[in-house]
Parts: sequence; structure tokens; C-alpha cells
Amino acid sequence: MSTSITTLISDAIKVWPLYCLPKHFLSSLIYKLTRIENKAWKNFLIKQFIAFYKIDMEQAICSNAEDYASFNAFFTRNLKPDARNNKQDSKLILSPVDGFISQIGNIDEGRLIQAKGKKYNLSSLLANDASASQFKSGSFTTLYLSPRDYHRIHMPVSGKLIRSLYVPGDLFPVNTASVRTVDRLFARNERFISLFETEFGLMAQIMVGAIFVGSMDTVWLGQITPTKNREINIKEYKDATIKLNQTDEFGHFNMGSTVILLFEEDKLNWLDDLKENDAIQVGQILANCK
Repeated sequence: MSTSITTLISDAIKVWPLYCLPKHFLSSLIYKLTRIENKAWKNFLIKQFIAFYKIDMEQAICSNAEDYASFNAFFTRNLKPDARNNKQDSKLILSPVDGFISQIGNIDEGRLIQAKGKKYNLSSLLANDASASQFKSGSFTTLYLSPRDYHRIHMPVSGKLIRSLYVPGDLFPVNTASVRTVDRLFARNERFISLFETEFGLMAQIMVGAIFVGSMDTVWLGQITPTKNREINIKEYKDATIKLNQTDEFGHFNMGSTVILLFEEDKLNWLDDLKENDAIQVGQILANCK
């Protein structure tokens, strides 16, 4: 049996039971459990997590695990100002997250690569928003945040927010096995889409939800999910002035997930040495603007 077939079978065994799980209920439960402020409970969780994932607490503003009010406060911890590159450069696209590159490349006539042999539609990802036509032959990258990563999201470029869309959906995991197995994963999971006007055209920064991601937050809206009203929610900001500079904080995940960046055609060149599975950090150079 070939390695590829073995991997597919292994992935299927891991993923298919998830179709039957009450993923929204479990995510809501995790939301509550990670916000318990009982000292014994939260200190136990935090210390076990630090030990298991080998978290470098010296990078955090608050390095003492017991000083966090809850596990979620620890999970969404802020880093020291010098822990990441915060230098702005309008000619560069910087990584908005710590994590690794799941995919990076060009959008092929409205189709994005999810994994080897799997593609999905741009229009579905953007919930049929009119902006899809502007990204039809553009550039994209999919960035995965594992549980051990820093979970605050920053701006890859400076931009003015013009529209956001909350799109309800499923909550499949976004780990490697799920990405290789679940068709249209990123276009079927819950997600929050933010569209920005930038110096080089339209940019979309998309937060993709997943199982156990208790909620998502942005700096201008606060908590977005969970919500009982799971319907598409579109907000226009054309008359508002919400501008975020490159490297500014954009929001954060409460537990791990994925960020997808979209850019218009012929606006940038991804660095040649970037490839699938490369580790990245906030502020790292991803592309040069044309």
C-alpha cells in the first residue's frame, strides 16, 4: 500500500467521526470552560498546556502563568513589543500571524488550492460577495495557527475597512488531516471576512472558525462569535473611519484556527523561498508589492 493511500485512510479515520459530533455545542462548552477563573482549575490548565506545547513565556508581557485570570486570558496573551518584527514598510506584505503556511500562490479563475488535489470556489469562500470578482485571478495564502502559537492577528498592510461579513457555518477542525479530507473546508466553516482598501487595491483578511474555537474577536467589534443568530451579517463601513496600520492588532482567535489573505491580481510577488508547511511569525516578510 502506497504512502499516499495510507495517509488518506489515516486522515479519513481521524476526520469522518467529526461529521457526527455536535461541534457547535462542544465549541460553546470549551468557550465556558476556558473562561473559568477558579485558581486551581485555570492554573492547572495553563501549566499543563505550557509544559505540553513548550510555550516560551519569556516572550509574553505577563510571564507568570498564575497571573492570568483564566485559561483564555493566557491563550490570547500579548507578547512583548520586541518579541516580533514591528517595522512597517508599505512595499512589503508582512505575516499577520504566527503559524505555518498551509498554501500560498495564485487564485486560478476563482479557484483556490485547499490541499493537493483539492480546490474550492472563491465565491463560496466570500459568501457570494461582490468583491469575489476583484480577486478572481489574484493572490492568496492560507495560514494555520496551531494551539502552541501566538493567537493575536495583525495587519499585513495598512488599510481602511470598508466591509465585513460574518458567515455562519460548520466547525470542522482546520488541521492538516481535515484540510486534506473535508471538501470545501474553508468555504463551509464559520468565518469572518474583512475587506480593506489599501495602497495597492482591495485586500481580504478572513478568520476561519473551527471546532473548539470558542469565539473570534476584532479590535473594532469585540467578540463576534458565538452567536445564537447564525445568519450572514454584513456591515458596511464606507462612511466610518476605521483604519489599521501595518502590524497593528486586528483581532484574535480564542483557540487555534486559520487566516486566509486575498489580494487582487498583479499586485504582489510572494517570496520565492516560501512554501507549504513553512513556519512563519508575525511581521515576517511574505511578499513584495509591485
